[in-house]
Amino acid sequence: MMALETAMFGGGCFWGLELALQRVQGVAETEVGYSQGHLPNPTYDSVCTGSTGHAEVVRVRFDPIVCPYENLLDVFWSRVDPTTLNRQGNDVGTQYRSGIYYYSEAQAASAQKSLDVKQKEFGDKKKIVTEILPAKTFYRAEEYHQQYLEKGGRNGTKQSAGKGCNDPIRCYG
Repeated sequence: MMALETAMFGGGCFWGLELALQRVQGVAETEVGYSQGHLPNPTYDSVCTGSTGHAEVVRVRFDPIVCPYENLLDVFWSRVDPTTLNRQGNDVGTQYRSGIYYYSEAQAASAQKSLDVKQKEFGDKKKIVTEILPAKTFYRAEEYHQQYLEKGGRNGTKQSAGKGCNDPIRCYG
């Protein structure tokens, strides 16, 4: 087996993005947490104040032979509105910004290339505000946030994390 690589994405509330990434062939593990801020060991409550600088993120461990990094980028772009600053849908705040946080120069180059392609799709109508930055320390979120939608979300309605599943993702369960 090839060594796993790590990727990290911020795309608004981390629950829906995590479930989408869980479904990708070659993804071995996902976990949600906080990154890109300045406060050590942040909590959900502290991140929600907007004062820590953290984004809600999904960290992914993947097999690059089965799942090239570009596949993860495709899932990321399909799940976010990259033109809204500090917002995804009804979720507003700096913790909901969209970002691609890279672990290597190869990831940085692929991320930038994918952003350039996406910007061409928007043309001059809208400007992409997704940040592409080196990954900072990842702080794992509280346990109840992990695989939240797969476990049933707030309504107890479990959603499939099965590889290749195309069921619609209901963000709040």
